[in-house]
Amino acid sequence: MSHDKILSYERAPSLFSSLRQQGKKVVQCHGTFDLIHPGHIVHFEEAKSLGDILVVTVTGEKFVNKGPGRPFFNDQLRSRWLAALACVDYVVIIPYAAAVEAIECVRPTFYCKGREYEAAENDVTGNILDDVAAVRRVGGEMRYVGSVVFSSTKLLNEHFESYPSEVKAFCRAVAQECSPARFREIIDNFKNLKVLIVGDVIFDRYTTLEVQGLTSKSRILSGRFVADDMQAGGALAVYRHIREFTSHVKLVGLVGTEPWLEGTLATFLEPEGDGLVRSPEFTTVVKQRFVEPRTEGKELSKLFSVNFINKHAPSAALQKTVIDRIAEEIPNYDLVLVMDFGHGVMEDPVRDFVQKQAHFLAVNCQTNSNNHGFNIINRRYSRANVFTLDQAELTLAVGRRELDYGKELTQLAQQLGSRYAWLTRGGTETIGRNCVKDISSCAAFERTIVDTLGAGDAFCAVACLAAASGVPLNVATFMGQLAGAQAVKIVGNSEPIRKPRLLKAGMTMLAF
Repeated sequence: MSHDKILSYERAPSLFSSLRQQGKKVVQCHGTFDLIHPGHIVHFEEAKSLGDILVVTVTGEKFVNKGPGRPFFNDQLRSRWLAALACVDYVVIIPYAAAVEAIECVRPTFYCKGREYEAAENDVTGNILDDVAAVRRVGGEMRYVGSVVFSSTKLLNEHFESYPSEVKAFCRAVAQECSPARFREIIDNFKNLKVLIVGDVIFDRYTTLEVQGLTSKSRILSGRFVADDMQAGGALAVYRHIREFTSHVKLVGLVGTEPWLEGTLATFLEPEGDGLVRSPEFTTVVKQRFVEPRTEGKELSKLFSVNFINKHAPSAALQKTVIDRIAEEIPNYDLVLVMDFGHGVMEDPVRDFVQKQAHFLAVNCQTNSNNHGFNIINRRYSRANVFTLDQAELTLAVGRRELDYGKELTQLAQQLGSRYAWLTRGGTETIGRNCVKDISSCAAFERTIVDTLGAGDAFCAVACLAAASGVPLNVATFMGQLAGAQAVKIVGNSEPIRKPRLLKAGMTMLAF
């Protein structure tokens, strides 16, 4: 029976060890195998001809990095139809994103990849070199097979509803002006950009509690402490996103001199990227969020937040120090990205200086509970080559609740002299506008949300890189949406947007 061929990841190693001891040559193929086609059959048959036992290992659905909507078929279906093939002897679902753990599980005599992987540069993830090293480490050999080539991704994109209809239509339109290969070329060329980030450094502290209920006397919420996690937020989170795409990036901001600070900063900020001003008169911004333990498949439940933040603006002398630091750096950069959270760095003298001196200026001026009604983009800035903002921020800038979003975005872009402008509306849509008044509208890519915090910042980081590179509006919007989709699957800013994952997702969604 075909189901007897399907092994658990935990059970598999001992069986394969026994087969090797019997002198069997074990051949391994690994992948997502989201839709079996003739190219896969030929690949498996050619692989099987190299040995006695063919093992197909499959990336588990939670670990597939091909973007929203993938895999289209779940683990049970993918493993079942692989096991139904006569040439396949065993199937194992692998609970890891890369292939190294799969190789270590099987320890094959031969590990087979498609012929396109003979040139390592064709692998956008960069994992093929790790695969080769793992195969050698377990005493195996690499083989490249597959004389017939089809694409599961193209078949799924063309003939299956792997994405909502409006997303599919947008991706098809982007693909007409940007092939997967061109998309990769643009993303790779971001490495040539020199980016200066100026703005508020924030540390997001996630404190996980198990809620126990209300206390019997004071009627206050009671919870048992589970864990603490300090994450890079604000401009520091954006620095980490940008750092994934170019090493030429520096962060200028303002922090305090707390005893815990330097050790924490060192985990997020490389020495060559550190342009921070440190002052004992400034309180490093920490936003502590109390959350419940995460439940798989559900959005993170947040209880309340406590902010550690200065009530008053930095002194004139400290603002002058920040300006001097910016003055040292700003002539050297192609893109100046301002992340203004209204927490003390971007006071009027600093704003004025940056607007006068930046060659290409991108602005993200945010509204939050600490600055609501005060940090409004068209009251704080008179110029921005690029800006991104959300629905609440546009509403405050316009001064009305009922809006024609495209019209108001265009008028704000004209007011600021912007070449690109984006309005992000969470799970509803993103609207973009360029200097020739083209409008780009795209629905959210990702519907399964873990945490929305930081998704707008991730969009801003990648979209601004695209804007500084002169990328067409639809393509730049697509790139920003990919970053946002990746971000909402991450708790807070626990990790940056990963370039290989964005590349893989983008090339998958553009394959028509």
